[in-house]
Amino acid sequence: MQQNQVIEPRRNIKNVIAVMSGKGGVGKSTVTAILAKELRKLGYSVGIMDADITGPSIPRLMDIKDKRSTTDGQYFMPVTTKEGIKVISLNTVLPNEEEAVVWRGPVIASAVMQFWNEVVWEDLDYLLIDMPPGTGDVPLTVMKSIPLKGVVMVSIPQDMVSMIVSKAINMTKKLKVEVLGLIQNMSYINCDNCNHKIYLSDEEDKEILEKMEVELLGELPMTREIGKLSRGQELYTGELFSSIAKRVVKKIENKTR
Repeated sequence: MQQNQVIEPRRNIKNVIAVMSGKGGVGKSTVTAILAKELRKLGYSVGIMDADITGPSIPRLMDIKDKRSTTDGQYFMPVTTKEGIKVISLNTVLPNEEEAVVWRGPVIASAVMQFWNEVVWEDLDYLLIDMPPGTGDVPLTVMKSIPLKGVVMVSIPQDMVSMIVSKAINMTKKLKVEVLGLIQNMSYINCDNCNHKIYLSDEEDKEILEKMEVELLGELPMTREIGKLSRGQELYTGELFSSIAKRVVKKIENKTR
């Protein structure tokens, strides 16, 4: 049995990875969705737990916004996407995706643990947990109660965001959860005429990575194609994302040897 592997009657999950940013609006859920798709293309069985209870966006990004989870009165069955990815989200439970969730922190954290304990995940190679922004109740509950193999951080090239992401990285260090690496989203744009990469960052971002001792897993462009993922259109080029997924897999494999 692999270290930290979870085996229970309702779930047999080999690797649990949290995707976190500390800051909203950086494309964390989009990165989670694309990472899940690329892991699936590599032949792995994959699930996504949408732990962003008050702002769930995974169902739209995975093109299942009109599908709902079923229950036998005790356990929930996740929704399965066309790619075969299992998904649980509050928006797959609520009858209306626009219904507001006005809950206090402990209740939200309890709902996340229900997604962990009361969903029939069955056999999965990877479960990605799409975390909410910040370092509050949900990230704390997930890191202390769910056996994570590591955290993938998502940031964008902006000084204020980098500072807040650093807080999230420091949280993982305090709780002794490994950061597998950082994905820099919206890092550059491609010139339509010459295909030259125009970077939106400067050397300060590299200095932050070195200071926090975090590996850069990859840089993603700012494109219209990625933005259309929430409309069910997968128009982005998979080559770049595939290399990031392979780096994540390699990091996990190195941990389990």
